[in-house]
Formats: sequence, structure tokens, C-alpha cells
Amino acid sequence: MIFANPTYLYLLLLLIPLVGWYIYKMSKSQASMQVSSAEAFDAPGMASWKVYLRHLPFALRMLAIAFLIVVLARPQSTDSWQNSSTEGIDIIMAMDISSSMLAEDLKPNRLEAAKDVAASFINGRPSDNIGLVVFAAESFTQCPLTTDHGVLLNLFKDIHPGIIQDGTAIGLGLANAVSRIKDSQAKSKVIILLTDGVNNTGEVAPVTAAEIAKTFGVRVYTIGVGTKGEAPYPIQTAFGVQYQNVPVEIDEPVLKQIAATTGGQYFRATDNASLKEIYSEIDKMEKTKISVQEYSKKEEEYKNWALLVFALLLIEVLLRNSIFRNIP
Repeated sequence: MIFANPTYLYLLLLLIPLVGWYIYKMSKSQASMQVSSAEAFDAPGMASWKVYLRHLPFALRMLAIAFLIVVLARPQSTDSWQNSSTEGIDIIMAMDISSSMLAEDLKPNRLEAAKDVAASFINGRPSDNIGLVVFAAESFTQCPLTTDHGVLLNLFKDIHPGIIQDGTAIGLGLANAVSRIKDSQAKSKVIILLTDGVNNTGEVAPVTAAEIAKTFGVRVYTIGVGTKGEAPYPIQTAFGVQYQNVPVEIDEPVLKQIAATTGGQYFRATDNASLKEIYSEIDKMEKTKISVQEYSKKEEEYKNWALLVFALLLIEVLLRNSIFRNIP
């Protein structure tokens, strides 16, 4: 057992003067009477059991004070051990938010499906620093690396197509993600890049961004989102929302090259189930790349001591007001 506030244990030294004061008080409280002989008082059976136990209430009070000091010192047990992956990984999620992400081959659409699966992934990695970069024709950081996953998940709600100029700048999105993670001191630096299109704008070529990621030891997992063939896409008309089947075009060769260059892997998500499986697979792969540490788990034990203090004080009060009650 260890103590969170061990300095409070020095208060136990105060019990020494309290005991000394009690002994002094008891010596002064004994009545004296001169008799010719004390032999009668030495007869067997004259000493009541109350005489032997008359110091019990004081002893109980001293124990209660001692245990109260122990409570203040906050005892903790350390005999509980568990394995935990405490060497966290730094992860940047780079997400395409171009208008094509509104296609409904994934439900309710590609973007919402990607956000939902990403949220589950984040909840399953409480020890990691995770950030979010979004891109369309431009790219910006929605959330820097953080362990406050509540804030990160809250910011996920605010991303939707139209908040930046439309287009698909995969290279720019990847370059922005690399700039956010390159100075990380984590043993493993990962970018998960999700897109449903072909790089058609931006000053940085995707392959160039991949080379930069490799230079900084960043591994990139790429995910192409979209069914094979055509996908229903909502179009706003004067008569309401109409659906039109549009061809699904994903630059898989480029995404595969990005993953291969950085030591990552390319995945294709054609529906919600496959997207979940992809994130699950990434989760497993990255967890195997960090060392598992064994550490002591501390548990507070003061409650039992506090109950003991209460019990001792209760017994003392009952004894003082019953068996050991002084009659004036």
C-alpha cells in the first residue's frame, strides 16, 4: 500500500503528547484516602473487569484519530496490474469534403458514412493524438493533434461540402496533413487519407506529397470511397431533389502509389460495411506496431479506513455513555 499524501502521516506524532496528557490526567484524578492497612483492598475478586477496561474508550479514540490521519494521507493499493498500449500513435485523418461526397452509394451518403466510421475509430483509440484535415479544392486543418477526442468529435459535426471551394486536391490535402504531423515525437506517425475522386486541382502533386511524407517517416493509409460503376447523386431542381446516376471515378493507381511510397496500404470501400472493415483493419495493424507496457493501476482505499474511524468513534461513544459512564 502507498499513500498519495504521505506527509500527513507525520501527524501521528501528535498522539504521543495526547497519550502523555492522558496518563498525567489519570494520575491526578485518583482519590487518596489514608487507612491503617490496604490488605482488604487486595482481596481476590475485588478488582472489577471495568477497572481493567477503563482505558478502553481512550484507546479507541486514539485509534480513531490515527486512522483518520491515515485517511487524510489517502492510502492506495498498487497490487492491481493490467496491460495497456500507452505509447500512443499520432494520427491525422485527411478527409475529402468535395461535393461528390454527397453521392448516396453509401448511406446516408459518402461523407456522413465516413464521419460515422471515423468517429467509432477515434473512440476506440483513447491514448492516441488524433487530428483532422479536410480538403476539396483547398485544404485546412479542422482540428490539430489532440487527445481531447470530445472536441475532435464535436468538430466532425461542422464539416460538410461547400465550406471550401469545390474540387479534389488530394496532393494539397496530404501535404497539409504531413505539415501537421511531421514534428511529432511519437514512435508511429500515421495519416488516413479518404477520397472519392481524382486529383484535379492544387499546387502539390499527390506523389510529391507522398515523398514528403516518406521523408518525415509518416505512413499513409489511403481509402477510395465509392461503388463500382455508377452512384446516385442528389441534384437540387425546381421540383425538389432529383437523383442522377453519375460515374464513380477514383484514381486508384495514385492512391496505391501514395500508400506504397510511405509503407501504408490502399483500401477500397464500396459500401458502409467495407468502410467499417477498413478502419477496423487499420486499427489492428497500428496497434501491433506499438509496444505494450505493463503498469500499476492505483485504487483508492481510504473509504474502508474512514468506515473504521466511524465505527471506533461510535463504539467509544456507546461505551462512555453506558458501561463506563461516570456518575457525578
